[in-house]
Amino acid sequence: MSEEIKLDTPKFDARFPNVNQTKRCWQNYFDYTRCVDAKGEEFAPCKQFFKAYNALCPNEWIEHWDTLKDEGRLPFTT
Repeated sequence: MSEEIKLDTPKFDARFPNVNQTKRCWQNYFDYTRCVDAKGEEFAPCKQFFKAYNALCPNEWIEHWDTLKDEGRLPFTT
């Protein structure tokens, strides 16, 4: 992405009421990937998913998932 994105703490999400945010991290990564595949990186809702997973997920997880995605080893990627 060429533009600077300001990361904020994501707002409360009733789908994930627990302190452990692992599922929320993964869901936002998954939603971002699907959104970009369908609408492109510039679509505003995709940017929200991007901000959320970057705020919630450890960088190592993101790097690992990106590698798997690039290799076509994640089941939801095309």
